[in-house]
Amino acid sequence: MGIELVIFIGSILFGIFLYWRESNGNGLYRFINKVMNSKALQMAADNPKGFIYKQTLIPRIIFVGVLFLMTALVLEFLTPISIFASYNGISALSSAAVGTLVGTYLANFVIKSTEVIEEKSDSIGDIVGDAVEKGKEFIEDLKTKGSKGDSETLNETDTSQNEIEIEPEVEKKSARERLKDKGLM
Repeated sequence: MGIELVIFIGSILFGIFLYWRESNGNGLYRFINKVMNSKALQMAADNPKGFIYKQTLIPRIIFVGVLFLMTALVLEFLTPISIFASYNGISALSSAAVGTLVGTYLANFVIKSTEVIEEKSDSIGDIVGDAVEKGKEFIEDLKTKGSKGDSETLNETDTSQNEIEIEPEVEKKSARERLKDKGLM
């Protein structure tokens, strides 16, 4: 079980490497596409699709499975390593294939998230700045509402004594109206 875990983790790293390498260039896939398909069916020059990169689940499973079966056949017949003769060999082969698939999806997640972060990096600063401004406005609204309630209470209790002079309140827009004015609602 220990060696299978090591194989699984190593194959995850191998899957990440495969996905990253194919995201940078898909020359082998283009070559096979050019050899196998007629001119009308060949992929466009700007298409980044590869064996694993930009593929759905089933083609990825097929490509990874074929890759590991071919490797296992080469190891079986050219070396004294016997993969298909024991449970441990088949288990290690399946761990490697599944780990590689997991690694490709992990790399896909990382690459997509970095693209989104790079795309949104300018707007993230604006979003944080807007959130801070909205927070300040909200706190100011709470302060004005709190002082408004306190002044009304003082006005009611001290109207006979006229000790506290209350200024007439200017009509202020609510937070909702200010957001509507800014076009945010």
